[in-house]
Amino acid sequence: MIAGWLQPFLPSWPLLAAGVPLAAAYAGAAAALVGWLRASRGIRAPYTRKIFHFLIISAAGLVQIAWGLPGVVVLGGVTTLLVLFAALRGEGFAFYEAMARPTDAPHRTLFVVIPLVTTALGGILANVFFAPFAPVGYMVCGWGDAVGEPVGTRWGRHRYRVPSLAGVPATRSLEGSGAVLLVGTAAAVLVLAQTGIGAGPAIGVGAVCGAACTLVEAFSSHGLDNMTVQVAAAAVAWALLS
Repeated sequence: MIAGWLQPFLPSWPLLAAGVPLAAAYAGAAAALVGWLRASRGIRAPYTRKIFHFLIISAAGLVQIAWGLPGVVVLGGVTTLLVLFAALRGEGFAFYEAMARPTDAPHRTLFVVIPLVTTALGGILANVFFAPFAPVGYMVCGWGDAVGEPVGTRWGRHRYRVPSLAGVPATRSLEGSGAVLLVGTAAAVLVLAQTGIGAGPAIGVGAVCGAACTLVEAFSSHGLDNMTVQVAAAAVAWALLS
């Protein structure tokens, strides 16, 4: 039973041999970019963190469409090791500083590791239960959730509190949630259209995915939304199109 459940996730040896160096080059370049932006250009962590989020999860969606779920496992595994290395290096390491929000102190590392785990868990759940539409979850999370925090940081004026782990105060904004709605809808529409669904159904279902994920993100605990948004988007698409 367990072996059968795991089988779709397992990369072949040839894929590992070819994919690990490519994934390391891509994820390493993304990490170097955001580390440079944070350390050398002074870009704030809410922006650099979400740039990395956007680059990696968007790549996961493209990799799954092109090479299937095992390719995503390779990319995710390499990225996980890279993020954990940054967490071990801690304060002062450029990539760590690009990922760890000052507002999450004194639990900055916790809020680097927890989203890493919940992102992986969201991808696993989306593939186990809603497999054909898991890329919808990736891209809605990778794009929609990625813009919410930067928009809220820059333009958020109407803020609301959300649940959080470890007692760290957390808020989101209506402006950020609006960005999640617009960009998440666009991401869902693009993925659905790419899979061969007609323009009308893709727009309609994409709009429902965007709205559902905006609500889910608004009520998700700080640190858990990478999981809940992914699963919600894939589940909505599956429910409406299966």
